[in-house]
Amino acid sequence: MIAGSPDITAYAALLLHTGGAVLSAGAGLWIARFGDRDRPDRAAVLAACVTMVIWCVASVSYAPGAAAIELATTARNLALIAVIFRLFAADGRDESLKPIRPVIIALGLVQLFQPVLLVVAAQAGTIPQIAQVIFEVGTLLNMLVAIGALMLLHNLYAGAAASSRRIIRWSGIGLAGIFAYDLNLYTIAYLSGEYPALLVTARGGVAGMMAALLAIGANAASAGLQFRPSRAVTFQTLSLLVIGLYLLVMVLITRSLALIGGDMARASQIVFLVLACVAALAWLPSERLRGWLRVTAIKHLFQHRYDYREEWLRFTRTIGHGSSANASFHERAVKAIADITDSPAGLLLIPNEEAQLELTSRWNWATIEVPATAGDYALSGLLEQHSHILDLDEVRAGVDRHGELKHVPQWLCEAEDAWALVPLIHFDRLVGAIVLARPRIERRLDWEDFDLLRVVGQQLASYLAEQAGQQALMDASRFDEFNRRMAFVMHDIKNLASQLSLLSGNAQKHADNPEFRADMLVTLRNSSDKLNALLARLSRYGSGQSQNLRTLDLAGLAQSISQRFKTVHPVQVTRSDPVKILADHESLEQALIHLIQNAIDASDPDSTVFLSVVSDGLSGQIEVIDSGHGMSPEFVRSGLFKPFVSSKQGGFGIGAFEAREMIKAMGGRVAVESREDVGTRFTITLPVPEATKLLEKRDQSQSEEVA
Repeated sequence: MIAGSPDITAYAALLLHTGGAVLSAGAGLWIARFGDRDRPDRAAVLAACVTMVIWCVASVSYAPGAAAIELATTARNLALIAVIFRLFAADGRDESLKPIRPVIIALGLVQLFQPVLLVVAAQAGTIPQIAQVIFEVGTLLNMLVAIGALMLLHNLYAGAAASSRRIIRWSGIGLAGIFAYDLNLYTIAYLSGEYPALLVTARGGVAGMMAALLAIGANAASAGLQFRPSRAVTFQTLSLLVIGLYLLVMVLITRSLALIGGDMARASQIVFLVLACVAALAWLPSERLRGWLRVTAIKHLFQHRYDYREEWLRFTRTIGHGSSANASFHERAVKAIADITDSPAGLLLIPNEEAQLELTSRWNWATIEVPATAGDYALSGLLEQHSHILDLDEVRAGVDRHGELKHVPQWLCEAEDAWALVPLIHFDRLVGAIVLARPRIERRLDWEDFDLLRVVGQQLASYLAEQAGQQALMDASRFDEFNRRMAFVMHDIKNLASQLSLLSGNAQKHADNPEFRADMLVTLRNSSDKLNALLARLSRYGSGQSQNLRTLDLAGLAQSISQRFKTVHPVQVTRSDPVKILADHESLEQALIHLIQNAIDASDPDSTVFLSVVSDGLSGQIEVIDSGHGMSPEFVRSGLFKPFVSSKQGGFGIGAFEAREMIKAMGGRVAVESREDVGTRFTITLPVPEATKLLEKRDQSQSEEVA
């Protein structure tokens, strides 16, 4: 009793069973020629190959259900059971596992009931009721044989030593494949009352492939082969299995609904199919489902979490080529590490001149709030000293491995999406740190994550250091060109100043009109003073500390500068604490004018620029605040104070750099906070005279102690 289209089924069965016979015969010849001659299962495997050839030939020579086919099937199964018994001998357990022998004998007796059923069918098979009983009993007996054989194979492999598993692996897979296929075939036949045509047709081809596995297991050298599919193939196979299981469940449910009968069954089937399709469209393409499948495959099918070759190739491609034309090098650096752990976003923090971590770039993480100082110098020192990857979940749980709890910034602990902090170490120096977002599939960091991230972080640190070195060389080259140009400018201005000075001297001797002479002298002297002052400023570049430091009223300077801009743009002093600082009046004024002019350029015409003067006792601070366009963290980090980088059309790009250098020459510092579309705050900090004197005394005392 076989269901299916006669013509198509017959041709397919002929092809597959012929192929199975060829494969079985080839397997037998291979075992006879190249198989290990001292294996206990050698004779049994050869017998099994011969019986499988006979069974395949009988299956294509006689009609389905013929007595010759059933007898060949019985002979084949008995030979395969003998192979299982002899495999126990291959592990040295044929003497110690005596309970196995009764099970083997029982399976053989059950299989020998099949000829008895053939005799009964020949005598009374014309009666439909008896024929149905014979069919059901036969399928049950075959199911029992398959189940018993699979149980024996499980005990064989589970109880084998590690060295023996290598020998019996492929033979066990081949035997398990044959009996598992038979169990599935006979189970469906028993439940449906007839043999499924598709499974019966493919049975010969499956048996031939399993015979090839028996041939592989018959040789010690080839038995050591291992099937190691790539992770991509494994993931795709697992995805297909999930989809196949989903479709199988759909078929079973729709068939079950059909048993209800009537219009209600039809409507239920349609509703279920619609809901199932909607669920498939919602879940199958989702990132979370794919992430779960990937994690499940890696966790249960592979010894290591990562395919190191693929990870390294992907890392190199990301760094070298980038994911898009607009991705900067720093963004690609973040993505290269984030892709390793399947993190959806990340941040790149780079230490500034004071070893404080600052945000340099972000990838897919626009929502997280990062302060201007993302990490203190103590955190940079700890990461540099220990090269420790911070598991931020452990930090939140209070686990302290190297004293990092008191140094991890609050914003990083409060950001629940922040998962790990990876230091980038190059020649024992911290060149940056990457904050990774939590993967979509929740998991904990383990030793393999730490090892791979540490190695990749070192490689990425070398790329960052190389990029910074190249940028420094480019800046030095451009500075050299700039200095050569300025040398000519200074020469021309010096000649002009000399000519004007000579003209002023001659005018004192030869001018006839006293009033004209007086006006000319004033004008010439002013021009000469301005040119000489310009020469002095130009010659001071790169000379270090400013030479004209004196006590200044910072609040008064702020008021005078705000009055100067009164007719140009609204500039208002909001706070004016009395504070005296030590600075060069001309240089400080020039730096403030530049920063205020930048604030005006970034603001709307009617938007006020605010100045605020405060003191903390040791230093004086003046803040320049605007509510203009603002700047991105990336530009603040890599462009604002870089020479020859300007956000203005036609700008030369040295104004902000010059202002910062002048403030540094006076012993001060410049800090900036900015947010796009919100505004910018520049803070200039300069020491008070008393603090400077204390520092000078301390330095003098230390010098005397050393002497």
